[in-house]
Amino acid sequence: MTTAQNDGPTVRRLQLGARLRSLRQAKGVTRDQAGYEIRASESKISRMELGRVSFKERDVVDLLKLYGVDDPGERERLLTLAREANTPGWWHSYGDVLSTWFQNYLDLEQAAELIRTYEIQFVPGLLQTDAYARAVITLGHGTATPEEIDRRADLRMARKQMLQRDESPRLWAVLDEAVLRRPIGGKEVLREQIESLLAMCAQPSVRLQVIPFESGGHAAAGGAFTILRFPYPDMPDVVYLEHLTSGLYLDKREDVDQYAAAMGRLTIEAEPPARTPDLLRKALRDLDAYR
Repeated sequence: MTTAQNDGPTVRRLQLGARLRSLRQAKGVTRDQAGYEIRASESKISRMELGRVSFKERDVVDLLKLYGVDDPGERERLLTLAREANTPGWWHSYGDVLSTWFQNYLDLEQAAELIRTYEIQFVPGLLQTDAYARAVITLGHGTATPEEIDRRADLRMARKQMLQRDESPRLWAVLDEAVLRRPIGGKEVLREQIESLLAMCAQPSVRLQVIPFESGGHAAAGGAFTILRFPYPDMPDVVYLEHLTSGLYLDKREDVDQYAAAMGRLTIEAEPPARTPDLLRKALRDLDAYR
């Protein structure tokens, strides 16, 4: 089992839960039996194995004993994961402006090795400039105070820092052309944003594609989505769908496969990445023409 410095509590819980599940199954222990051992229910074991609840170190010790784990190194690794799974993530200081459902996403995003995203309305958060981010935040939080908008924008800029890491995740973004035409925050804000996207095209870890208007309909008519892939064999890909007041996480194989297939078709229907700089420059020229 491997861990990374950038992993947060959500990823630690998922890793630990997956490892406990494999140990239980290898020993032939049922969830009912495991629950009895830690004075809990079968459903509690299920939630633990899915990484949906916090872990008590005592429960992990009892389960490892039940599963016959006597390797000191293995025990210490898993107990360390249990402790770290209860440690606040890097975003903890922004808790005043963060919904619980989005906190999990931030952890998953930071731990991913590949982020594939499709957007139809806004530039993806990881590629937004400060001014563009503030405009988007203002649209979604019209009653927010200037201080709250500052906090949310600071958080978004902090998220972007992971793209500057030595081992940054790869970001593959597919944008509908409408994203480049909608003057979020005004034309000058959009201009700065498109120029920033042009600069990001030169970054090795970023691949950006655009689906032009003339392509007609396309594979993801249902809306924006993100697929996260992790550098751990025991963690499946996760599809993230954001709604107005909540986020939905899909990790069932059949669901992930459908979204992965849709993303594959989108990358084929979109203009090749090598064409993206030309399309961005054209968007800038068109913006100039309507000044």
